[in-house]
Amino acid sequence: MSNIIDAIINLVNYKSNSLLENTAGNNRANNSGDGLEEYVKDLFAGTFNIDGAQRLEKISNTFSYLGNNSNPPDAMLRGGDAIEVKKIESPNSALALNSSYPKNKLFASSQMISQACQKAEQWDCKDIMYVVGFVQSNQLKQLSIVYGMDYCADESCYLRIKNTIKESVESIPSIEFAESRELGHINKVDPLGITYMRVRGMWGIENPWKVFSYVYQRNSNNHFSFMCIINNEKWATLGNTSSLENLAVTERALTISNIRIKDPNNPANLRDAKLISFSF
Repeated sequence: MSNIIDAIINLVNYKSNSLLENTAGNNRANNSGDGLEEYVKDLFAGTFNIDGAQRLEKISNTFSYLGNNSNPPDAMLRGGDAIEVKKIESPNSALALNSSYPKNKLFASSQMISQACQKAEQWDCKDIMYVVGFVQSNQLKQLSIVYGMDYCADESCYLRIKNTIKESVESIPSIEFAESRELGHINKVDPLGITYMRVRGMWGIENPWKVFSYVYQRNSNNHFSFMCIINNEKWATLGNTSSLENLAVTERALTISNIRIKDPNNPANLRDAKLISFSF
């Protein structure tokens, strides 16, 4: 079963930040986003130097689910964590989450995920990683991996806002509403009754480098830099951390530091965590 430690080891050993060329379509942003998603698959499956059927087989063995742009998550590790991949093209850009609010954890009961995701394996709740890449000219300049539990508040925080807005919209008198998972779907807006309006929430969140700038500072002079934060409770559940610690002894550019991070639900509380950084 692959996990985040395997991905970091693969990253350090591979030492490449070139994304795969994707010539399908004309939207360069989408294409570089596809390239980042393929890079992340290779990161966790260890398939950077494998092509064709062999690569597909290893990816299939690593992931129980590979998603699409419409529903979170982008991937689920077989028997392991969920993964959401986000690309930014400016180092200070926020992440566009669209209609999906931030995820502290991923629940199989969520209305936002697809049936294929729900049935990919037997599961009720998964920890979710946000894998964020700053991409420039098809080069991955900076990469960060943080867990939702260290990055986002509990689901109730976002649902409270969403439900309050939804109830307010639906309380408008003399308007015909249809059932919708969005904030509202209003029918017969005009006298002919032929126009409808969808009310959608568009969520966003500051990128991990800005959120965790109090424990990690980027060096823009590096060809590539990597940051990962894992709280100590999660770190203790990962059975192969010693392999990463041993690698850090021989790989001088890889560092593992003890830090304290803010609790997303109460910043007055601090959590013990590990900061893993790497650059070349």
